[in-house]
Amino acid sequence: MASLFPFRDINVHASSSHYAFSSPSTPNALTLVVDRPSGDIRLSEGKMLGGQRVSSISGILGIIKLRLDSYVIIITKSQAVGRLKGHTIYRVTATEFLPLRERQIRDPDEDAYLVLVKNTIKSGPMYFSYSFDLTNTFQRQAHSDSSVPLWKRADSRFFWNRFIQSDLIDFRQGLKGGLQGAFARQSVQRPAVDPYILPVMFGMMNTTNTSIKGTSLTFVLITRRSRYRAGTRYFSRGIDERGNVSNFNETEQAVILNDDASSGLSSFAGHEGYEDSKPKGIGRETQVLSYVQTRGSVPVYWAEVNTLQYTPKLQIRGVESAVQAAKRHFDEQIRLYGDNYLVNLVNEKGRERRVKEAYEEIVKLLLSSPEEGIEADSRSREKFGTIEAQSSKQQFDRLHYIYFDFHNETKGLKWHRAQLLLDQLQPALEKQQYFYGVDAPDGRIDVRNQQTSVVRTNCMDCLDRTNVVQSMLGRWVLSRMLVDLGLLQPGQSAQDDAAFENVFRNIWADNADVVSKSYSGTGALKTDFTRTGNRTRAGMLQDVTNSVTRYIRNNFADGPRQDGFDLLLGAYVPDSSGMGSALHFVDRRPLVIQCVPYILAGCLFFVMTSLFTRRMPDATAWPLRILVWVCLAVAVWAGMFIRGHGALYVNWPKLNTPPWATEGYQDALDRVGRDHILGPLFGVRNRGKSDVRLGYLEEGKKRIE
Repeated sequence: MASLFPFRDINVHASSSHYAFSSPSTPNALTLVVDRPSGDIRLSEGKMLGGQRVSSISGILGIIKLRLDSYVIIITKSQAVGRLKGHTIYRVTATEFLPLRERQIRDPDEDAYLVLVKNTIKSGPMYFSYSFDLTNTFQRQAHSDSSVPLWKRADSRFFWNRFIQSDLIDFRQGLKGGLQGAFARQSVQRPAVDPYILPVMFGMMNTTNTSIKGTSLTFVLITRRSRYRAGTRYFSRGIDERGNVSNFNETEQAVILNDDASSGLSSFAGHEGYEDSKPKGIGRETQVLSYVQTRGSVPVYWAEVNTLQYTPKLQIRGVESAVQAAKRHFDEQIRLYGDNYLVNLVNEKGRERRVKEAYEEIVKLLLSSPEEGIEADSRSREKFGTIEAQSSKQQFDRLHYIYFDFHNETKGLKWHRAQLLLDQLQPALEKQQYFYGVDAPDGRIDVRNQQTSVVRTNCMDCLDRTNVVQSMLGRWVLSRMLVDLGLLQPGQSAQDDAAFENVFRNIWADNADVVSKSYSGTGALKTDFTRTGNRTRAGMLQDVTNSVTRYIRNNFADGPRQDGFDLLLGAYVPDSSGMGSALHFVDRRPLVIQCVPYILAGCLFFVMTSLFTRRMPDATAWPLRILVWVCLAVAVWAGMFIRGHGALYVNWPKLNTPPWATEGYQDALDRVGRDHILGPLFGVRNRGKSDVRLGYLEEGKKRIE
């Protein structure tokens, strides 16, 4: 019988004709062979030795096919970061790409593809376990079939390497390849491949052994990032036709008691240990209490178009066009989590108001009989916008919309006023409960309570404001768990224990940074409040630094990052049928456009050199001064030109270029033709080249359509 869990140790034998993978600790297991250069996958009964190189690896991340070649991506190094119920959790720290062909001719596109994928893997925090399903919550695991291989149990949304594992999965299910020897006559299903398929999660993972009020426990925080519509801040917004939203993350906070795998279970209380939806004592058995929240972009068609302005141009399509996509999204959310409490934190005024109104309109269209209300808080003038169904006639009436103007309420460093939102949500939090399970002696999980709904929080980026609110909700639910366990008295809070509160705050702040870096390229804003409970001037200065860094990265570095996500996750598959290089990454902008930044840099360099270089006593000053003024004038013109035609200098994604990026690029080119200085030159040099000058942008648009 094949193992249900991935092999903990794999040796790879590399030769000119194949790569052979085998487990030295499981001598009876079949050897997985990937033939070179064909890429055919097969199983061999015997060990295939004699390779040119033998390496010990942590696992196979997957197989990716680029333009000219396919590559087996192996995990060469991994680091243990903690244990969950006796299961060791690892982080991927180093990988290697094994090519199927030894290429003699260098291809620019192939080299660029490799760099993009390698950078994406290197920068992403990816975790795995050989015996624990990181992609599923504790509640979903409690209802899963333990007789199914680990990769089959994995939640497809968070099975980050699912696309590059597709060759192995197809082979396992009999869709390609074959067996050697007597095994060729068996069923087409190949369970012997199961131990070679290793599911990996992208996100944040932290397990901390701590205590509260003298009781030892393990505090766990896991954030799982969805592989659907994954991308970067300004190149991935809103929803797609399949109902996937950008920056969707599932965050699970858990407390584990008696998590000592070596001591075993000394007693089992059965269902007698749970009365009136509350735990009865902490007992000696391993107990898990967990709470799940989600975040995701506003589920309508909207985008922010980079033009080098600090605030991008906001575009929102008609809300009616997004109804079917929103139905698909919330149909899945309700099926997985139950009722959804939609907490919207975008601004009431300014440019964000249009996003707020679009969200509220889509919710009204989904509800069968929407009733909009404004509820006044008893301690302030704050008004909570709510949208509820008058009656539960259909599935989408399980959506509950709550609006909170976060920035307006907390302005002036009044961060304690975020508590007003918690007061508004408290009835829902009490009703939705949390998961509570106890390990039984026979290995099953005795489920004593379940979470019945979820709070889905969003702001514009689903980062900074969302992080503050999620940590606040997590603390409230944690306090409730500890009161139910008897570790705290009614009325007490987890933050009453100063040492534990410090651990709690820092873990949630680390989570905020991880989620933010993967989406925006920098750490989160407002983490000083998450870490200390107060807004500090040092924190505000750090926010300014992060904001400037975000601006630079979002305009000049996120295009390649988006391309890397698209390649790794299968949103873009390179075409291997064409002859010759497609040169996707060649700068096809008109030369006169490319020269302007260099003119600006050269003029500024000359001016600065002139100002800070000592002049000889007998040197004539006025020619240099004239030249300095000329260079300064040219620099001002170049800067104004770049600012006014910013779309031409944004580093757009070159594989799946968004249609709105193509439109912005074309509009900027048209305006160059009307420029008083470059217009005549641009018109002469580019007459008849309207199709060519768009280059990769037009190709990306056609591919999306």
